[in-house]
Amino acid sequence: MTRKKAGGHGPTIFDVARAAGVSYSTVSRIANNYEFVKPTTRERVEAAMRELGYVANVQARSLAGGRSQVIGLLVYDLASSYLVEIVRGIDDELSQLDYDLMLSTTHRRKHKEASVVSRLAQGVVDGLLIVLPRNLEAYVADLSQQHFPYVLIDYTGGDRASNAVRATNRVGGQAATDYLVGLGHRRIGCITGPLSVGCAQERLDGYAAALQAHGLAYDPALVVDGDFLEPSGHTALRTLLTLDQPPTAIFASSDSMAIGAIRAAAEAGLRIPADLSIIGFDDIPEAAADAVALTTIRQPLQEMGRIAVRLLIEHIENPDLPSSHIELPTRLIERNSCAPYRAG
Repeated sequence: MTRKKAGGHGPTIFDVARAAGVSYSTVSRIANNYEFVKPTTRERVEAAMRELGYVANVQARSLAGGRSQVIGLLVYDLASSYLVEIVRGIDDELSQLDYDLMLSTTHRRKHKEASVVSRLAQGVVDGLLIVLPRNLEAYVADLSQQHFPYVLIDYTGGDRASNAVRATNRVGGQAATDYLVGLGHRRIGCITGPLSVGCAQERLDGYAAALQAHGLAYDPALVVDGDFLEPSGHTALRTLLTLDQPPTAIFASSDSMAIGAIRAAAEAGLRIPADLSIIGFDDIPEAAADAVALTTIRQPLQEMGRIAVRLLIEHIENPDLPSSHIELPTRLIERNSCAPYRAG
């Protein structure tokens, strides 16, 4: 994990937890006057609060109107296991901190994103988590002006003033393509995600970089746009199979699209991996199913959610913290959907 952060800051719930030798969920319960905490533990935590000056911060927040103890989460839809896994990590982490979760979806309507953010930021929630923002420029200035805490998840844009958690998408795309080249494949198709989303573009960039590194030409005919969802992977593979020289291997920018491509291959009478190798990206639970056994690039989806929560709570506790960009590593997971190239 790489993390970029500058400047000093006051004590946070995590500082108190480290000083007292307890979990930060315990600190949260004590700070919010929950019962059922051992007296000795409460004394130790309260001593750490006094020593670090954390009690003064709690009092200041109380004078400002207190908190809702609710975190807002904005996603574009709930149709993919990718999002479900991130939400699972978020929910698990929040449950330890005595926070509730308010979930909103834009149903893939880009214009709706700003209006939902505006509504939630009007005192409804204490902070916001936004997965794959599609219209950030429409509201990020307002959030910053209000000093409203938020964290972007799987954001790869150039806004360094926002807190963000992401994975190494370009590295993952390059690793997937390197793997297929290493198996002897030379005509490698790519099914992209929506290229208006930074992570999709970065995965495509990794694919192109790997081809270049191995002296292989980038052929636009081998690159077909998708939307991260299974039907688009099915459609994209059918398109690729119409080429005079179809690919012998596919890099799909999401597991869902890879699963759609596997279904299309079966309909065309192709065997995976004997006739066509397919590698995905994400490592959603379905990728490990016996019927799929998909080789893929794993990004730590639940961990992204958990870390985003921790980062957001830090900024709720101390609004003057400088912004952080946290990048988590991806890695290759080998299963049974890829095989060495066989001529003919």
